[in-house]
Amino acid sequence: MIDVPNLLWYAVYVRSRHEKKVHQMLLEREVKSFLPLLETWKQWSDRKKKVSDPLFRGYVFVNIDMRKDHINVLDTEGVVKFIGIGKKPSVIGEKDIDWLRKLVREPDAINGIVAAIPAGQRVRVLAGPFKDLEGVVVKQGREMRLVVFFESIMQGVEVSIYPDLLLPVSSVASESRCGDVAKHSDIVAVEKHFLRL
Repeated sequence: MIDVPNLLWYAVYVRSRHEKKVHQMLLEREVKSFLPLLETWKQWSDRKKKVSDPLFRGYVFVNIDMRKDHINVLDTEGVVKFIGIGKKPSVIGEKDIDWLRKLVREPDAINGIVAAIPAGQRVRVLAGPFKDLEGVVVKQGREMRLVVFFESIMQGVEVSIYPDLLLPVSSVASESRCGDVAKHSDIVAVEKHFLRL
């Protein structure tokens, strides 16, 4: 019987300011690694420069067969531990990794990182680069923000979002049950409006 690798995503906690170094070392060890980086402009007194900073400080993601590869990962300089509950590392869904990739492609929309799930209405994004992303909407003054929380690492990303692009999740559920044609036409109208912005 052939042993098929059981590749799943996990998060490892790394020493302060070692995210890029650990990511590079893991790749050199032929471990599939993902480090979500945000590109931003930094202004110094004499110059302006584009820099890439980790989206989540202290975290690097690895796609491994835990039985075979965990020692190789833990032996990497700068790696502290796997993130999990007790001694069991938490598996991170492929969908969460895909959303992290989408989020870092839209750095201007990201406002910051949050460490707790906020209270608020759960919504789904109807159109745009974050279409189908679910999160909790919070209001700050006149602005609406969407917080996407990744429970496996207990970290969230706060994103600026146009309020008309949000639909409460309870409405999404009832829409899929009823097959409401009017709702579909509303979504198409919102998508067209978004494309004109």
